[in-house]
Amino acid sequence: MFWTSIQKHPESMKKVPNLLDYDATYADFSWPAIRAELQGLPENRGLNIAHEAVDRHADSPLRDHVAVQWLGSEGATRAITYAELKSQTNRFANILQGLGIDKGDTVCALAGRIPELYIAALGTLKNTSVFCPLFSAFGPEPIFQRMSRGDAKILLTTERYYHQKVHHLRDKLPRLGHVLLVDAGDHLADDLLSLPRLMTEASDAFVIPPTDPEDVALLHFTSGTTGMPKGALHVHNAVLTHYMTGKYVMDFHPDDVFWCTADPGWVTGTSYGIIAPLLHGITNVVDEADFDAVRWCRILAEQRVSVWYTAPTAIRRFMRMGIEPARENDLGHLRVIHSVGEPLNPEAVVWGEKAMGLPIHDNWWQTETGGIMIANFPAMEIRPGSMGRPLPGIEAAIVQRVDNDTVEVIEAPGVQGELALRPGWPSMFRDYLHDEERYRKCFVGGWYLTGDLAKRDEDGYFWFVGRADDIIKTSGHMVGPFEVESMLMAHPAVAEAGVIGKPDPLIGEMVKAFVALKPGFVPSDELRLELIGFARKKLGSAVAPKEIDFKSNLPKNKAGKIMRRLLKARELGWPEGDLSTLEDSE
Repeated sequence: MFWTSIQKHPESMKKVPNLLDYDATYADFSWPAIRAELQGLPENRGLNIAHEAVDRHADSPLRDHVAVQWLGSEGATRAITYAELKSQTNRFANILQGLGIDKGDTVCALAGRIPELYIAALGTLKNTSVFCPLFSAFGPEPIFQRMSRGDAKILLTTERYYHQKVHHLRDKLPRLGHVLLVDAGDHLADDLLSLPRLMTEASDAFVIPPTDPEDVALLHFTSGTTGMPKGALHVHNAVLTHYMTGKYVMDFHPDDVFWCTADPGWVTGTSYGIIAPLLHGITNVVDEADFDAVRWCRILAEQRVSVWYTAPTAIRRFMRMGIEPARENDLGHLRVIHSVGEPLNPEAVVWGEKAMGLPIHDNWWQTETGGIMIANFPAMEIRPGSMGRPLPGIEAAIVQRVDNDTVEVIEAPGVQGELALRPGWPSMFRDYLHDEERYRKCFVGGWYLTGDLAKRDEDGYFWFVGRADDIIKTSGHMVGPFEVESMLMAHPAVAEAGVIGKPDPLIGEMVKAFVALKPGFVPSDELRLELIGFARKKLGSAVAPKEIDFKSNLPKNKAGKIMRRLLKARELGWPEGDLSTLEDSE
């Protein structure tokens, strides 16, 4: 069954989607036309993300419009207008200049979703320095790896995080000149400074320096499962992708209230939790607290959220708890729901229609792409389980490697291969910091190879199969965990599933599943056999799990991704590695 958001929800029918005719828009699209919709710095001084996101609105009739509606975890709230956001980010930029932070210098932030984090991000971009968010749940080692590899010169953080996670690292971080403490009333040392005091003393007037579109703006580290994290560099020209995807995928309209639940410690929380909504001059809801189903339902209703961007793990939690948000909350203003972080199981799309009154739009992208590349658009039919179709301006293909220098495009629909993108979109990462050889290896035969396996159907919709390094090789078959997980979630008892390959001397790897059940279902041998039989009927005996274990919860990182590598490590008794991003690590 297919859906579109329009015709399905009263609020949707009041808005004409920005992308109504996909084929025509794709055919006529040009990046220069998108650039013409942005302002650029005065006097042709270039293109700066913060100017487009803040100053051009603050200097317009939108100056008193709420830019950030902050909701504190303890009940405090703060509404920051575009005019105030300009003033505050100017102050932060002046602080950086006063501390000798120049163009290209790295400013790291280790904080929860507090206003100072968002002000620092935009103020850093105004100063043409490089903003690098660090996830607040990181332990000392991943913090050290990222700050050291990122050549951090400034760190913004809280007193608690500093003393718990950073203080003992200072001798190992010789480039780190100053730490700005967001909650210190006064300076604690020459290099340990009170941000509130500095903000009070700083001028709220600031002229953004000339900014070349290719100047580096953002440094995002991928969370990789092994080895050192990879630092993907993005430039100010990425703003074109942020703006365009806000227009066509998020379908932003001037009176929208947007809520992206992702933390800025992950690329989604920066690209779409900070930049994209502000580019469109709308109100951006920021919730400091962690997931709480009742709280989230209340936020959707009370803040009158019209466009919601969340993660599959949150949707599965609602499903598992049996909560139907639209049943007890007025969500009539909610127009579009998007999902990101990992592939959205078909069952979750169906659940959205029932429990939210709207289908849920999946989309695909990576840290390296800087923005959404493939999406289900509001005016297009949704095919549950599909990533959707490529964005205008994005050429995607399914390829197979011929050798180290050549790939072959697979034209036939339904054939599995590696998802590839034609390089050149504005938010494409420009390098892996200090790892040029690794960067070069991402590009083969005129394509960026994503490392994701996928298929394309006859209508141009792309379907995720799995990460190339997650693929299970069993009895000569190549099995994608996502396919097995999605099938298991179609069973009425299953809330979540994680699938791994378990070494087997006869068949190479055995498909093993870990399952969390919905309320009202109890683990038993009978249910285990029922699920194995269900899987065999749906997938065939070669692909179906040979073993199923029941778990009360599956390990997930704070971005919502099921940590298959941790499931595998625990199953096989391997070292578990860094657990600082584990959902319940604090």
